[in-house]
Amino acid sequence: MRYKSEAFGRFKEYRLEVENQTSRKIKALRSDRGGEYLSGEFIDYLKENGILSQWTPPGTPQLNGVAERRNRTLLDMVRSMMSFTELPRPSGSCA
Repeated sequence: MRYKSEAFGRFKEYRLEVENQTSRKIKALRSDRGGEYLSGEFIDYLKENGILSQWTPPGTPQLNGVAERRNRTLLDMVRSMMSFTELPRPSGSCA
């Protein structure tokens, strides 16, 4: 996803993919109150499809431990994979 404005469309695609592949329904969406999740259209879609909105307070990533842990795991995996490539090391804290 390149732009936050794509979040709603991407979520709808993701929901269909997950529900088709697993035959299970998404019951809740947890977010950090980012504007991309707070549009009237997005909230109406969640209500119409019986998906509970769970929002954490702004600036409190510690209250969203599941997502934070997943992000950390993915970052660790990327770093590990990059260490085995011939690519030059990035400068800064990107990876």
